[in-house]
Amino acid sequence: MNTTVYTGRATNWSSVVISGLLLIPLVGMGLSSGSSPSTGALIVVVALVGLLAEVITASDVRATCGPQGVALHWGSVGWPRARYTLDSIQDVRVVDIPWHAVSCGFWWTPTRTVCTVRSGPALRLRLLSGRTVTITVPDPYAAVAALRANSLDLS
Repeated sequence: MNTTVYTGRATNWSSVVISGLLLIPLVGMGLSSGSSPSTGALIVVVALVGLLAEVITASDVRATCGPQGVALHWGSVGWPRARYTLDSIQDVRVVDIPWHAVSCGFWWTPTRTVCTVRSGPALRLRLLSGRTVTITVPDPYAAVAALRANSLDLS
């Protein structure tokens, strides 16, 4: 039995840094709007909680492709998570996501799931249910090769 495994981690720390820098003038405007000190403190706390939530859940995506299928883990703590078994995957391929079409983050609709943190080549799964899953990985060609090596149906 073949046990080829691909593991990759794509990060988006530049987005986190930009978000943090954009919070500075927003918090400054909120504090200088003549509001009470408690409202100003609330603005700062909400901004910091939002930035912390981005770091925890949207700073990177980790994917493992192998005999168990595809496992995704988001952010610093690995949540949210998703798993797609080999027997639920109909087709795998590499797609190119143009810079203007990137929706950074974890997006779910009834027909698709998108787990992207950058533009460029990405792994796309088509599931037997008809759903598509697009995942940012550093080397999507190696991920496809690992999945195909572990499943005769994906060759």
